[in-house]
Amino acid sequence: MTISRRALLAAGAAAGLLTACGSNTGRGDDAGARPRLSQWYHQYGETGTEQAVERYAAAYPKAKVGVQWRPGNYDQQTAAALLTGSGPDVFEGSPTLDQIQGGQVVDLTDLLDGVKDDFNPAVLTPKTYDGRIWGIPQVIDMQLLYYRRSLLSDAGVEPPDTLDALVDAAARLTTKKVKGLFLGNDGGAGVLGGTPLYAAGLQLIAGDGKVGFDDPAAARTLAKVHQLYADGSLLLGAPADWSDPSAFLQGLTAMQWSGLWALPQVQKELGDDFGVLPFPGDGAGAPAVPVGAYGAAVSARSRHQDTAKDFVKWLWVERTDYQEDFALSYGFHIPARVSLAKKAGKLRTGAAAEAVRLTTEHGYAQPLLWTPADQTAYQDALSRIIRGGANPESELRAVVRKVSAELDRVRKKS
Repeated sequence: MTISRRALLAAGAAAGLLTACGSNTGRGDDAGARPRLSQWYHQYGETGTEQAVERYAAAYPKAKVGVQWRPGNYDQQTAAALLTGSGPDVFEGSPTLDQIQGGQVVDLTDLLDGVKDDFNPAVLTPKTYDGRIWGIPQVIDMQLLYYRRSLLSDAGVEPPDTLDALVDAAARLTTKKVKGLFLGNDGGAGVLGGTPLYAAGLQLIAGDGKVGFDDPAAARTLAKVHQLYADGSLLLGAPADWSDPSAFLQGLTAMQWSGLWALPQVQKELGDDFGVLPFPGDGAGAPAVPVGAYGAAVSARSRHQDTAKDFVKWLWVERTDYQEDFALSYGFHIPARVSLAKKAGKLRTGAAAEAVRLTTEHGYAQPLLWTPADQTAYQDALSRIIRGGANPESELRAVVRKVSAELDRVRKKS
């Protein structure tokens, strides 16, 4: 299965250049001609996506838009390009706090006048800072728990609706040939991230701008995630990692954490013999569904900011037909617009409709204030807790100190 970069960044540093206008880089203008814009996308693994975005660009009447397809570490490439005069006018990404505070991206708030409430707040909020919008969400990707109905039924196990029930179910479903749960080959530290914290009723960054998991409930919940590993209930060393459903389809695990993008393949292979769930709530918390979305942003170094903004509005606000096509014709994703998600035929029935409901009711996205330094500190601690059995209380205390220091740093810059 080819996994979309909407979910994963490809490794490597090679930079490609494919355009919709021959060798046009989008940086020059022909005398008397329409302005030229350069638009960057990361390299999608889904067949037809590149041709689709080139078709959209060619249809824009007010400028010649050259599409650049960028393999390699796309976010790193974009961050470097935004500091130069040769970067894109329009780019796909999630503007970081440093880029916003550094004046590297353009305020796009006015593009959503009258339609802001139609964008899913879970993915619009991380693109909002100081009351202004810096990126227009394109599509929503979400993660969820797949379970094999027949295996659960044969074991007398109900689909788990609490974290305690998940730990119990994974243990009961584990046999000599089948593991109860697959959270990735690292035991789940890489993919789960803050999801267990949200399931415990906590947050990475609280609404008041402070650390959102400085609470005993965080340690209790992460201890239960470690219990899955300690019980031997987790599949480790699978031929493919969590983003690929092959371990689930091959019967190596009764339950697997993966993404919505896997649903068409799972449905094709298993028919009705599967269901989907959110990450189950723990204690006073509620189910949690991690979501993410790249957005369209405009470089502050663009020579044609007004035209670039108009193009973004045309493509990601006005052309709802292109938005639905981009989300569902080449992969399986949820449109960022609530109204489109509700009416899209492919999302109206079965597990797909359930995934949309779960996203709407329980979706959360990584907050803008959660910096790469925060993420590294937390992920390292989570790995030590899950696989090494490290003490969750002491590990989290150290992370809380790190995140508090980072929050102080970014506040001083604002």
